[in-house]
Amino acid sequence: MTKASASKSVSRQTESDKASLWSRFDAKRLQQVTTTASGTQHQASGKTKKRKFRWVVDAVLPLALTTIAGIAVLLPSSLPHPARLALFAFLLAAILWSTTSISADYIALFTMMLLVLVGGTSQEQLFDALASDVVWLMIGAFVLGGAVQKTGLAGRLTQLVVSRAKTVKGVFWLLVTVLIPMSFLIPSTSGRAAVAIPVFRSITSATSDRRIIRALALLMPTIILVSTIVALVGAGSHLIANDLLQQITKQRISFTQWVIYGLPFGVVASYASCWVIMRLFLDEARLNQELDISQGKSKPLSRSEWITLIVVGVMIALWLTEAWHGFEIATVTVVGALILTLPGIGVLKWKEGIKSVSWNLVIFVGAALVLGRALIDSGAAQWIIDRLFTISTIANTDSRSLILVSLAFISLTSHIYMTSHTARAAALVPALLYLGNSLQLNPVAVMFISTVGMDYCLTFPVSSKALLMFQELEGQTYKPTDLLRLSSALLPVHLGLMVLFYYSYWRWVGLSL
Repeated sequence: MTKASASKSVSRQTESDKASLWSRFDAKRLQQVTTTASGTQHQASGKTKKRKFRWVVDAVLPLALTTIAGIAVLLPSSLPHPARLALFAFLLAAILWSTTSISADYIALFTMMLLVLVGGTSQEQLFDALASDVVWLMIGAFVLGGAVQKTGLAGRLTQLVVSRAKTVKGVFWLLVTVLIPMSFLIPSTSGRAAVAIPVFRSITSATSDRRIIRALALLMPTIILVSTIVALVGAGSHLIANDLLQQITKQRISFTQWVIYGLPFGVVASYASCWVIMRLFLDEARLNQELDISQGKSKPLSRSEWITLIVVGVMIALWLTEAWHGFEIATVTVVGALILTLPGIGVLKWKEGIKSVSWNLVIFVGAALVLGRALIDSGAAQWIIDRLFTISTIANTDSRSLILVSLAFISLTSHIYMTSHTARAAALVPALLYLGNSLQLNPVAVMFISTVGMDYCLTFPVSSKALLMFQELEGQTYKPTDLLRLSSALLPVHLGLMVLFYYSYWRWVGLSL
């Protein structure tokens, strides 16, 4: 064999060995990839199965509680058939509100239609609820809020705060002063939070201190929630509670009366909450730290801003003087909304005004009113009080102080087991009013004091959309543990303020129990 042929033979042998080696390597690698893919597919399949049957786990508690509620409603022979249906629909709504993540308005609409279909209430009740003055008041108030936001009046709040405050402490106190009046203009805590977020971003852009940012992110939604009580139009729950008061007792709190009862408490509670937040989360060095916030040039009010200001001013004046001219606040609000959307004069197009309305909240209020009226008209609410509250310690006591503290504590903690603000009003107000009736208490005082407590919802972020909106902002804001820490300090403060206000102010202006 020549050297050349030998060299070619070795070369072919080497190439053959390499091919064999790569073949074995590829086979092994293919096996590993197949095994990995199989494992991944198995894990994905497992996750899919878990996700597929997750709803079964989530449905166990609601179904169990619904079954118990159904049995409890069927057993009493003293409960009439219409009252059984109304009570079951109400309990079903309360269970779904408390144990599921389904929208509160969908639950209310579903249970209301279920009640209508099974004959627990008439179809006319449904139509009457949607024609309620509460519904029209909310529609008009949302259009008003949309005008305030679009015209830039809300944006001027930033300049108002940053142009006057130089230190962190000054910013905090001025923010409280600016946020309180917003309850008269925007009838939604989430709407007021949306207005406040640009203010938050403008202020936090001037500091990198995480503790200051955290305290500010807690302060703004806290004041938005605590100051809600200053105005009847501050939240939809106020309108529901007032409507239920009229249905049950034929009494009603006017806009002016609500301001007299709620404004002093809302102001004091807001500033007290600010003080607590500053002491819990900031030290003196940070409170006195100067902030260099960039400010734009101050511009004169535009035509649309002037129109909005004039309309808002006239509306508030008419709300406060309802007893003189006889026009209800719902009528005044709808007229104001029409002026603000009037072609050639208004500041919003009609379609823009309609889009600014929170229709899910309007639907919720209408459905909740049907459920509440069904409980009242069927006698179910009175039956609950006769069977449950009369055997309680509260029902057997003559101590007004014990009744006051119990009422305040029940309402202050109601957000823990029922996250929806308006759902709490629909669920608790009828029961508390009938309890007050059994104890011969002033129903107006019972309703208003319980509403003050229900406006407090600061323990968990899910208790309010305003809290969630600030928690979900980009960057670090606050953690649920921070909110829990704040609530552990604020809840006893609010309880003490409610007792203090009752004995020093409320009982002297018509809210004596």
